[in-house]
Amino acid sequence: MGEAPTVRRLSIRNFSRRVPRPAHFIYHYYVFQKAQSPLQSIRSSVLVDRFRGLSEHSRRKHDHALPDDLCHRQAGDLLSTAATLITINAGTGLFSSFIAGSLADKVGRKLVMNISLTANCLVFFFMTRAGTYPELALLMFLLGMSSPLYQVAADAMLADLVPPEKRTDAYAIHRMMTNAGFSIGPAVGGFLASRSYDLAFLSAAAGMLIYSALLFFAGRETLTKEAEPRSGQTLTGYREVFRDRGYLKFVSVTSAGLIAPMLLWIFLGVYSKANYGLPENLYGWIPTTNALMCVFVQYPVTMVTRRHRTLSVVAVGMSVYAVGVGSVSLMSGFWGFWVSMVILTFGELIVVPTASKYVADLAPANLRGRYMSIHWLGWGLARTIAPLLGGFLNDGIAPSAIWIGGLAIGLVSSLGLYLLSRDPRSRTTPQTRP
Repeated sequence: MGEAPTVRRLSIRNFSRRVPRPAHFIYHYYVFQKAQSPLQSIRSSVLVDRFRGLSEHSRRKHDHALPDDLCHRQAGDLLSTAATLITINAGTGLFSSFIAGSLADKVGRKLVMNISLTANCLVFFFMTRAGTYPELALLMFLLGMSSPLYQVAADAMLADLVPPEKRTDAYAIHRMMTNAGFSIGPAVGGFLASRSYDLAFLSAAAGMLIYSALLFFAGRETLTKEAEPRSGQTLTGYREVFRDRGYLKFVSVTSAGLIAPMLLWIFLGVYSKANYGLPENLYGWIPTTNALMCVFVQYPVTMVTRRHRTLSVVAVGMSVYAVGVGSVSLMSGFWGFWVSMVILTFGELIVVPTASKYVADLAPANLRGRYMSIHWLGWGLARTIAPLLGGFLNDGIAPSAIWIGGLAIGLVSSLGLYLLSRDPRSRTTPQTRP
């Protein structure tokens, strides 16, 4: 019997000892997509790779000199720089999520989606020109402001187009297609980035511009005259949403529970590498499994969940989330962590489309964008709190406390959702309007 591996506390030093390289672009891209936002396409690993790759190339070839403040950073400084940029991005994303619904309800879903796509296109184009920290900080600020606009408006448009009885299937199919893009996009992005980061950014910009043009010329606005806000409403106009106490309870309880899966996405790679020596190329199959399951298993799961009440389904899914996170504390190798990811993915397949359907069914047509905004704001809060909580549990107690804490939070959230589903005042149809 060999000695059990020594469990070490996570630290920036351990995490940054081997900065990701372009060859590892695929799974780093996907991990940060899942841990943060479906539409923010270039994240921390890409920023670290950009600094590291270009600075190393400058030292070797001396033909692409970067400013001294970027070229001579150590790996830990690069990681800290990227983390700071992501913080800027996340903070502006929370604010943008709040105003996105108002815009979608006021000026229309299509226009808001076009604005988001065009702004993202410009950000990725100027990424090829940015070489200093202030320039990248400004671009990440703009990316954080523009990206949530699309998510909220697209969900509201889907709810406009699809009748309530078919929304579970619609959101499930939408997730399947999105995750298919997450599976294919990183492979293409990794291939392009291994040759030129500028080529990767320009390709992303071109894709968004083409999509924006297609939407502008071929898409139609789904916000009807009847659903437009009343003349007395302001641009923000969240007063009526905040009066819906049942909905605010749902968002609060769900947001708390979503901290659990965010903990896994943020810390599992670091935990498995620092404590069990799991190499990056092997760990990459774990998030890949999640992507494949989201594409090929989502619809069969939805065929089962759509037969039951939405709140009860979300409660069950949240408990599966919790078990998946908590099981990490019992695992010590690749296959154990892989099983944990499989369990967590089933929770994701249950929760995400069902929660979106619940919000779409609950929201009056003239407030649908605002309801979606608050829903995605809850996700943003979970993404913001998770790294802080995980760091506290790791530093204050032990690395395994991350997973026990995630289990506890997920189970409490599941209980709250179950109690909410039993409340006879819980609504699944929109409020009527005078």
